[in-house]
Amino acid sequence: MSDDARFGLDRHVTLPGPLRLDGGALLSPVDIAYETYGTLDADGGNAILICHALTGDQNVASNHPITGKPGWWTRLVGPGKPVDPDRHFIICSNVIGGCTGSSGPATVNPATGKPWGMTFPVITIRDMVRAQAMLLDHLGVERLAAVIGGSMGGMQALSWSATFPDRVRAAIVIASAARHTAQNIAFHEVGRQAVMADPNWRGGDYYENGDPPAAGLAVARMAAHITYLSEAGLTEKFGRRLQTRSAKSFGFDADFQVESYLRHQGISFVDRFDANSYLYITRATDYFDLAEEHGGQLANAFRASKARFCLISFDTDWLYPTAESRAIVHALNAAGAPASFVELNSPFGHDAFLLDSPGMNRVIDGFLRAGA
Repeated sequence: MSDDARFGLDRHVTLPGPLRLDGGALLSPVDIAYETYGTLDADGGNAILICHALTGDQNVASNHPITGKPGWWTRLVGPGKPVDPDRHFIICSNVIGGCTGSSGPATVNPATGKPWGMTFPVITIRDMVRAQAMLLDHLGVERLAAVIGGSMGGMQALSWSATFPDRVRAAIVIASAARHTAQNIAFHEVGRQAVMADPNWRGGDYYENGDPPAAGLAVARMAAHITYLSEAGLTEKFGRRLQTRSAKSFGFDADFQVESYLRHQGISFVDRFDANSYLYITRATDYFDLAEEHGGQLANAFRASKARFCLISFDTDWLYPTAESRAIVHALNAAGAPASFVELNSPFGHDAFLLDSPGMNRVIDGFLRAGA
C-alpha cells in the first residue's frame, strides 16, 4: 500500500445528478469533495463512512488546507486507532451545503456562472446522505461495514440506516439526537440572525467583493461554541480569571479569560467557514426529525434496517443530552434492532467526542471488531 493510499487522498468529483432534494428542487450537477484512507477490499466489505459535524469537513485525519491544523478526528482515525486504514477503507466527504468543495452556496451555479449564494436550494440531513450515497456508487462501494458520526454526523448515521437500510451493516452514533429540540433551534436562530444582521451579508451576495459578514459569523460561532462546552468545564478552565490584567478595566474589552477565548473562537472560525453555508447547514439540522419522516414513530425508521447500532453519549453534554440517546435506543429496541449504549463521563460537554476520550475509543474499537 502506498503512503498516499494509506494516509489519505484529497479528491473531488462532479456527478451529473440530478439529486432530488426533500424541498422539491433538483440539484445538478453534484460536486462532492472527499478524502479516502486505506484500500477497499476485493469483496468491498471494509468500507467505513465517517460523517462530519456541523462545522467539520472531509479533512478527518489530514491537515486542514487553510488552517494547517491536524484533522478533526485524528484521535479516532489513523494507524493503530479504532478506525484504521490498515484494516478499513475510510471515506469522509464534505456535506452538500458545505464550503470545502462540495456543492453549496459558495460554489458556482452552472446556470449563471456565479456563486449560488442564497439561490442554493435548502437542504436536509437526508439530502446530505443521498449525496453521500451517490459518492459511494461512484467509488464502487455497495455496502458499508459501518457509518460513524458525532453530533450532526450522528444524525447522518441515523439517516443512513433509515434511508438505505440494506447498505449499512453497523451504525455508530455519538453525542447526537433523532431531532432538534426547540432550544437547539433557538440557538441556531440567534446565530443566523447575527449573520444576516451584518451589513456585509448583503442578502448572501458578498462573494465578488471579497468582504464577507465576518463579524456576524464570528458572533454566531461564539454563541454556538458555548453550547459545545459544559459549565463545569468553563469554570475549571477559566472561572472568573482576568485576561492579561490585574484589575477590571471598567470598559468593554475582554476583561475575562472566557471572553477572550470566545472572541478567538469566533475570529478563527471565519477564516475557514462560509457564512451562507452556516445558514444552510444549521437549517438542515433544525429540520431534522427522523420520526416525522416515518409517520411520527421513531421506531418505524429502523424497522427495515439490517444494522447493528452503537450509541454513545456524554454526561455533561447539554446540547444533545443522554436522554436523546436513550430515546433512540428505546426506538431501536421497539424495532427489534440490535443496539448497545453507553454514557461516558467527561468534563468537556458536547465537544467531548472530538477530544481525548479513551473510553469512547475503546467502545468503538470493540464494536467494530465484534462485527468484523
